[in-house]
Amino acid sequence: MGTSLTDTSDWQALQQHLDNAKTWQMRDLFARDPVRFDKFSAEAAGLFLDYSKNIVDEKTLSLLFALARDAQVEAKRDAMFAGKEINRTEHRAVLHTALRRPRGDKLLLDGKNVVADVHAVLDRIADFTDRVRSGAWRGFDNREITDIVNIGIGGSYLGPKMTCQALRPFAHPRLKSHFVSNVDGHDLDALLPQIDPATTLFIISSKTFSTSETMTNAQSARAWFLKSAPEAELPKHFVAVSTQLDLVTAFGIAPENMFPFWDWVGGRYSVWSAIGLSLALSIGIDNFKAFLAGAHAMDTHFQTAPLEKNLPAIMALTGIWNRNFFGSTSISIAPYHQDLAAFPGYLQQLEMESNGKRVQMDGAPVAVATCPVIWGDTGTNGQHAYFQMLHQGTDITPVDFIAALKPLHHLENHQVRLLANCFAQSEAFMRGKNADEVRADMTAQGLPEDEIARLIPHRTFPGNRPSNTILMDELTPSTLGALIALYEHKVFVQGAIWGINSFDQWGVELGKVLAKNIETELTGQPQAAQHDSSTNGLIARARAVL
Repeated sequence: MGTSLTDTSDWQALQQHLDNAKTWQMRDLFARDPVRFDKFSAEAAGLFLDYSKNIVDEKTLSLLFALARDAQVEAKRDAMFAGKEINRTEHRAVLHTALRRPRGDKLLLDGKNVVADVHAVLDRIADFTDRVRSGAWRGFDNREITDIVNIGIGGSYLGPKMTCQALRPFAHPRLKSHFVSNVDGHDLDALLPQIDPATTLFIISSKTFSTSETMTNAQSARAWFLKSAPEAELPKHFVAVSTQLDLVTAFGIAPENMFPFWDWVGGRYSVWSAIGLSLALSIGIDNFKAFLAGAHAMDTHFQTAPLEKNLPAIMALTGIWNRNFFGSTSISIAPYHQDLAAFPGYLQQLEMESNGKRVQMDGAPVAVATCPVIWGDTGTNGQHAYFQMLHQGTDITPVDFIAALKPLHHLENHQVRLLANCFAQSEAFMRGKNADEVRADMTAQGLPEDEIARLIPHRTFPGNRPSNTILMDELTPSTLGALIALYEHKVFVQGAIWGINSFDQWGVELGKVLAKNIETELTGQPQAAQHDSSTNGLIARARAVL
């Protein structure tokens, strides 16, 4: 077992620095330093990051960068990009970044050039998506495909759904995208009446082609389809993203319509692979390649920029400062862009499944808190819901504001008001409103003194609430790719410093195993000795109704 993180000189130096930093008010930091915004902002790959509204100064950042270097973040980063086995609990390389490397690059893994393999699959995706989008691919009654239904769960659902929604303005006008993940039949049941089996294409996304939730939905979709067409027509309406050719063909999918990926692609990092097939169908192969290129631009920045100007490193380190030193237990994601409505949910899996760990690589307990809770909604909706708590609640919750400067619509007045709200909220979280300012406002309104005295505590905002603001010129395939990669690498840096494996997810497995046992008991013979009284009681109540 190595030295505990909290016992390192870097950590202790930050802890001592905190004694001074926790007395700071950000409005004072800005007042004393007119170029603070210039000092604490950076840009790369089409994204601009303003991190000046964090409780940091040059010394804070210097100490955080030292922490990262002593944790060998740069060496661990290089090992990931080189295809080393950094996912040690599953004995795998972590090479989602290879999925967006340009054609002609070379990266050997077990003697094979994985970049060439990636582009071979990408070429197949290009051919398939071109046929569907052009109308050359026809359904069983010779009509064009109009609806794409992606059936998957976890990363096979969250990534495709989020990206298709985010890039809605780039979608093919004839194709409508749908996403089914929940084993709750109400999910699929709500969709089926809206689609025509003769013009619908189903994508079954499951690496093993045995994931319970996905295959339950897939079999139900198959049965629904066969009420309208013979089994021989299945290959025109079902394709697969998987690695299990025998199971795929047994389902009725043609072998040439299975798009593979690799075990070095984790589910929450898989939208760049064939799992992104629904996105490629929606926006077209050229835009899909621009999406990959945007992520690759962020990869290159992460690999080459010094930590002091490295966007993922800066976000990760200020996040550690807020989490481990200021004690923030959650982060709110506030995209001021309606098409990014699903982005907070996507980040929940990316961050919490990656870094929601309690032991280090060596098996020792982590000495500090790891991943905070990730949550949020579109910004203007959040302002009229939970922002009250963010402004005046007892917990201090950092916020990531995300906005595109230019809209992809032509409606007047909307964008100026949207950006005004975004910038005003970040300023309000930073500045707050003190008692003197509240008193002056109410006095100007002519309120009596006793009413002013009574209301001051209610109208005072403490401020000093940290936030980042991420800007892009427009939300395009390229900038979306860069944005996702930015958060992926932020997760990597934090995991490297906490000493955990960000690329396994054993916590997902326990419930799956128990669910299989309980499923047999709900329909067969109960095994009461296997469970506690609560679980037995719940099973009994369900059996009485099912």
